[in-house]
Amino acid sequence: MKKEYSFDELFHKAASYCSISEHCISDVEEKLVAWKVPEQQRKKLINKLLEEDFINENRYALAFVRDKFRFNKWGKIKIELSLKAKGLNPEIIQMALSAIDEGEYQEMLASILKSKLATLEYEYEYEKQGKLFRFAQSRGFEISAIDRALRLMNETL
Repeated sequence: MKKEYSFDELFHKAASYCSISEHCISDVEEKLVAWKVPEQQRKKLINKLLEEDFINENRYALAFVRDKFRFNKWGKIKIELSLKAKGLNPEIIQMALSAIDEGEYQEMLASILKSKLATLEYEYEYEKQGKLFRFAQSRGFEISAIDRALRLMNETL
């Protein structure tokens, strides 16, 4: 038989989960559903976690953007779509995306395009450009940023 947890025990368990790494409301909601917590109690727990600042969606969005950009090398479009899927407020998403330095963003794009170019097989120049363009789009970079990076790359080659 499964143990029934009290509200305080569930709160401490959820607070511990939130203390390990940043989580948004939808992440915590998902975890509480997995723990089979009734909906009424889930709402109370989430409100208390918000009050106690265990859940802070601004902080979460900034950490998510920073991590996905630096470690996964994702572009702004892919990051934005992921945050929208988690149900974050569009203003919070835009604030977090604006924290990305534009110079660093262009450098990252140029870097991943150069490393991709080293592994590409192509016969014609337009084929190379198309493959690089599609690769950058799959990483979530904007068309204007990709175009700028490809032009700079072609000028230096």
